[in-house]
Parts: sequence; C-alpha cells; structure tokens
Amino acid sequence: MSIKQNKRAIFLAFWFLYGTITQAQVTKPPGVCYEIFVRSFADSNHDGIGDINGITSKLDYLKDLGIDALWLTPICKSPTYHKYDVADYRQIDPEYGTIDDFKRLISEAHKRNMKIVKDLVVNHTSNQHPWFLEAQKGKDNPYRDYYVWLSQTKIDSLGIATREKSGDSWEVNPWHATKEAGPEKYYGLFWSGMPDLNFDNPKVREEIYSVAEFWLKEVGLDGFRLDAAKHIYPDWEAEKSQAFWVEFREKVTGYKPDVYLVGEVWATPDKVAPYFRGLPANFNIDAALAIQKILGKGEHVDLVKQLTDTYGEYKKVNPDFIDATVTGNHDQIRIGTAVNGNVDKMKVAANLLLTLPGEPYLYYGEEIGMLGDKPDENIREPFLWAAKSADKQRPTWLNPKFSTDESVRNLETQKADPGSLFNHYKRLLKLRHSQPALGQVSPVNLAESGIRETDVIAFIRTDRSGDLLVIHNVGDTEKSVNVPGKFKTPVFHSSSKAEIKNQTLKLPAYSMVVLK
Repeated sequence: MSIKQNKRAIFLAFWFLYGTITQAQVTKPPGVCYEIFVRSFADSNHDGIGDINGITSKLDYLKDLGIDALWLTPICKSPTYHKYDVADYRQIDPEYGTIDDFKRLISEAHKRNMKIVKDLVVNHTSNQHPWFLEAQKGKDNPYRDYYVWLSQTKIDSLGIATREKSGDSWEVNPWHATKEAGPEKYYGLFWSGMPDLNFDNPKVREEIYSVAEFWLKEVGLDGFRLDAAKHIYPDWEAEKSQAFWVEFREKVTGYKPDVYLVGEVWATPDKVAPYFRGLPANFNIDAALAIQKILGKGEHVDLVKQLTDTYGEYKKVNPDFIDATVTGNHDQIRIGTAVNGNVDKMKVAANLLLTLPGEPYLYYGEEIGMLGDKPDENIREPFLWAAKSADKQRPTWLNPKFSTDESVRNLETQKADPGSLFNHYKRLLKLRHSQPALGQVSPVNLAESGIRETDVIAFIRTDRSGDLLVIHNVGDTEKSVNVPGKFKTPVFHSSSKAEIKNQTLKLPAYSMVVLK
C-alpha cells in the first residue's frame, strides 16, 4: 500500500468509527419530494418520450400540489430506456433534451422555491461507457482497473461465483465474460450490461467526485439520489461502502455546502443505520412494504413500533437522520395495485405517508391513483394528464397495461371532483405544510399514543408549537376510539362523518382525524 493509500485508509477508518456530519450543519431539507420517471411524465416535443422541457412545463402544477423538491430518475446518456446504465456522466441523453434545458428547469424550479435532485448512479456504468470499452482491451489497459476483474479460479476459491437474489437485484451469477477481455470475468451485480466500478482505485473515486462537482457547481443541481448505495462494494465489504459515503459527502459539501443527498440502501434497519454516517437521508423501504401489507393484504403490522425500533437503530449512528418515506417507487409495485385499485385504501396510504415522520416522497401518478406491477416497465407507465384524445403531453413510448383511460381517472377529470384522490392529496399536503408538528423532517418527532384498537394506527407528532394526535382507521368498519384527555380540537378530518364527543371519537372506515 502506498503512503497516499495508507493515509486514505486511516482517514476512512476514523470517519467510519467516529464521523457524523450532523444535519444541523446543512440547510433545512425539503419537506415533500416527488419522484419522476422522466420518460413517462410529460412530452414537450410530441416524439412520444417524456423529457426535461415537459417537466419544466409542469412545475406550476407540482408547486400547486404542494411539492418542495423533484427527484428525477437518470437523465444521462444511456443505451437503455431506464438509463440506469450511464454511458456518459456529463451528457444529457438526447431523448430527454440538453444541458441548457436542464439548467432552465433548475432555474424555473428555484423561482418557485423548489429543489431539483437527480439520480447519480456510481455503483456501475454501462458496458458501452468508454471506460469499459477500453477496459476490455486487456490487463495492460489503463482503464482495466476501473472495474473489478477476477479469474474463474480466483472466483471459485473465494466462493463468490453466485449470490442469492435480493430485493434490489435478482442477478444470481454476477461474474460475466466478454470475448474482448480474455479469460478474466468482470463483476456486474445487476446484469452484464452494468459492470461494477472498482472504488479501490483512487482514479475512479476522483472521476466520480469530478462528475458530482460538474453537476453541483457548473450545472447548479441541488443534490443527488444515490442509486444502489449499499453496493459500492460487495456485501462482504459493507464497511468499505459505508466509509466511501463519508468521504463522498465530505467532497460534495466542499462543492456545495447545502447539497442534499438521499441514499438507496435496501436492507434491514441495523444494516441501513451505518450509512447515516455519510448520507443524511436514506429511503425506508421496510415501512413502504409494511403499509402495503396492512392495506393490501390485511395483515396486522404494528407500524408505530416498527418505526420506533427503526429510529432507535438510526439514532445510534446519527440522531439527526432523515427518514425518506415512500409507499412505492420505480422498482416496487404501485400502491394502487397493491390495494387492488381500491381508492379508499389509496387515500389511507396517502394519509399515512403524509402524517408520519420523515421526508415523504410521492411517486409520480400516485396522486391520481396510477397502477402498476412487475415487470418494471409497467410500474413506469405514462402519466394521464387528460383524456387520451385531448392529452397532447402524455408520452406514448409504452402501451400501458395498468394505467389506462379505463382503469385510472385522468388528472383533468380529478381536478374537477372535490372528492377525488388528487384533491385528497392536495388537502393533505396543505395540512402537512401548515402544521409544524407534521412538517418536521429531522429530528423525527414520533411518540406513542397509548391507543390500542384493531385496525387503528395512532401516534403523536410532538412539537413545541403544540402536539398533534393522528388517528387512522385502516379498516372497513367504523371505530369508536377513546382519545387522551388533552387532545380535544380537530385540526383535520378526511371524512365529514367523523365525530368526537366526550373524548370518544367515532371514526368512519378508511378515514383519519388529526387532533390538537
């Protein structure tokens, strides 16, 4: 090991054991975020593909809905429709637009006090990336060590020839051969088209830091959603992945002190927790799965206890962690399909997402009840802005199987209906923004309510301006709930039939009440 490498190892070990950059050191994070699968959102030039200018044209819609930040799925040049395999880190894919288009989107968003976050995919590149095309040419090529190569003998001796499927990768044979490269195989956790980068190579790290600097300083981006954050190194080297993000955050805060970072770490809370040393926010996939079980399968899950236990793990590492909450995303079954298209249950999912602690992310189209299930393309179907015959911005790159004009009411129709799912989301977002106890992102402010009732999820959101008691009926029958004495005044109810008298709350099926 060189002196330079040894210094880095000592630095990373120090930060892994002791380093936490507290949330107090950065600007207040956005309150409510919205994930956009760019290809499917809004088509500005009528080529059938959603694009950056289409998103810009919808900023007023998103601001009016109550969104504070947008997360865009990958927009860099890529050979695939999803673009999670980057072929050029500094070029916008021509299907989506140009750098100037993106700069204009950022500028227009900032005028509306909205932030723009984009996917940064650094676990792997495309096998069409110039680095990999060079790396294939032989062991002596200067780019060979940008990726992970081993002989079959070495792979077998280490016992790493295969892996078990995981929630974020179904690849069981992660070592791939290529004729051009000779007998050695390269590691590609997700598939052969996505070779993993070698972060033991200092040159690779510097390349990635330079890419981050370009987007933050030259383009003006507000932050990154960090794809496959737990897979910077293989699972058996998890500590090195965690240490990398400490170093990464130190670098990018040097470029932009208020940079926003959120990681995708799909694992149990005890395994997610160490990533909060470097990443201020991480997605809570377990909570999303719990909500889907409760509403979709009718299973009992003590959601408040699950969250309390989860937060206990996170606080051990970083008391100022940000819990990025979702009910679905571009990789998971849509909540609308998980509840079999039941709009009442979709409203309950929205109630939970937007009253629980953390930083909620809406997946585009959830506000109108879009549907979708595997394979992934069908979770990423085009947004329905208006009736098909009149919808000039609906992308047509994919013929939808789930979210069709027959199965989902389009936005234009729902806007005109006060009782629609869209208007329900809009009221909830207005509520969240108006109540400090609900809007608080970090530190989390969740307390037990003492209410124990079948099909009732109740909790307290604490705040110095006044605590709020939130009570959800997730079942299909009315509930009578005894309310703690200090909570008397309704702040919000999702059903006009809800009634509180002498500290007894009558809560209709699939409804919610917030009391102060």
